[in-house]
Amino acid sequence: MVAHLLRLKLLLLRNSLRRSPWQLVGIIFGALYGLGVLTLLMGGLFFLNFSDPELARTVVILGGSAAVLGWAVIPVVATGVDMTLDPARFVTFAIPMRQMIIGLALGSLIGIPGIVTLLAALVQAASWWQHPAAVLAGIPAAAVAVLTCVVLARLGVAATTSLASSRRFKDVAGLVIIIPLVLLGPIIGSLATAFADSGDILARLAGILAWTPLGSSWAVAGDVALGSPGTAAARFAISVLFLVLAAWAWKTLLQRALVTPAHNSAVRRGAGKLGLFGRFPATPTGAVAARALTYWIRDPRYSISLVIVPVLALVMIFAVQTGGDLPPAVLALGPLVAFLLAFGISADISYDNTAFALHVSAGVTGMADRAGRVIACAVFALPATILAAVLPPVILGRPEAVPVLLGLSLGLLLSGLGLSSVFSARYTYNVPLPGESAFKTPPGSTGRTMIAQGLWLLMQLLLALPLLAPAIAYAFGAGPVWGWVTLAVGIVLGSGLLVAGIRVGGRWLDRRGPEVLLAVSVNK
Repeated sequence: MVAHLLRLKLLLLRNSLRRSPWQLVGIIFGALYGLGVLTLLMGGLFFLNFSDPELARTVVILGGSAAVLGWAVIPVVATGVDMTLDPARFVTFAIPMRQMIIGLALGSLIGIPGIVTLLAALVQAASWWQHPAAVLAGIPAAAVAVLTCVVLARLGVAATTSLASSRRFKDVAGLVIIIPLVLLGPIIGSLATAFADSGDILARLAGILAWTPLGSSWAVAGDVALGSPGTAAARFAISVLFLVLAAWAWKTLLQRALVTPAHNSAVRRGAGKLGLFGRFPATPTGAVAARALTYWIRDPRYSISLVIVPVLALVMIFAVQTGGDLPPAVLALGPLVAFLLAFGISADISYDNTAFALHVSAGVTGMADRAGRVIACAVFALPATILAAVLPPVILGRPEAVPVLLGLSLGLLLSGLGLSSVFSARYTYNVPLPGESAFKTPPGSTGRTMIAQGLWLLMQLLLALPLLAPAIAYAFGAGPVWGWVTLAVGIVLGSGLLVAGIRVGGRWLDRRGPEVLLAVSVNK
């Protein structure tokens, strides 16, 4: 049965690669990235073992602890990252629990993250080749470390199964996790400053982690190499004991999940309440706008873009407060917000998935579809862009920069919305399905997504060239009049490109409606 589960995982992987050549491209890019990481890791560890074994041990413990923590946390906050062998699908099959656990654990290693983690663990053990006893001790410790990663990932998903089945939990988790991710840069900067002020803090941190389940198994080989076999044995015992306890907890939760599968409870609402549909005109454009705006508010795949705006402002403010010549970065907040929000609807039809059939079957014209989606985005994008362009120069005592920043921001927003109206009608790619985590990456879609988004970025830069010319002239001191020229060009050019984008995208959608529906319905 274990072999059957592994064959099933390989079969699903093979079918996903046959589904689209872009999925194979994504796998290749991921494999090359993982190979590069392994090469750097191998070279760095072998060099450190020659020059400074103590430092090599510290690096291995910190890196290994981060890997274990990542395996434990990421599957929980990004629900459905890899659920090709979802236990819920085996509810009706009488598979022995022991064989299912072994099969699911080994199946988790089939994929780029599992293979990279396994090879990295073996590489760090082999890097102590000057100490044969350390290598012999490091290999079983590496196996325990990798199994701990896998079991913790499965345990976290099993523990949150009942919560994850709730749409509200998914929405909140998806919105909350984006905040520390966006703030990761300032956090790392602060930690780097703290580490620079206290040179041995990394060694002390590694010493603490080495006595915890996060880093105990990663410290075994280094302890043996540095002449502390007793300490290595104690830490290996901690690792094995924690793995046993985690596996027992996973087995308990898995048994409960198979007996009482999670389900989504229906949401009851009062009759006669139309929500946003009652606030927009009773026209095709108004209906599309109401539907799209509802998605922006309630679908985490959209609303994450709304969370990024205030968090981005916090990042800018944080950067100013930490010193350095960063007021120019704060002044760029308006154009940056405009760029991000305009990009937000570049894949809106892809996010619709099969719901786009409503537009096709109802005979909604392409222009009504394009205009409705733009209006929904502009409801919050326009005031957010204006505030982001006006407030920073006013607060920093540079009100003379308001016209040029406002012109840049409005021009990028309007032209970007027009470009997205054309782009999403012509180019589609796999995105997380409705109800899934906004952080989920469909298997093998990385290559096509990168190409499509890169093409959008290139087109946006080309469209913004007439707008950038007067802004650059103002920046080089040509006079305040060029700021007002930038504002005028941004409004006129942006409005023209917006109208043109809605018309062109609408015509393309009228011609290709069934084909677009087929393309976005493939990912299901």
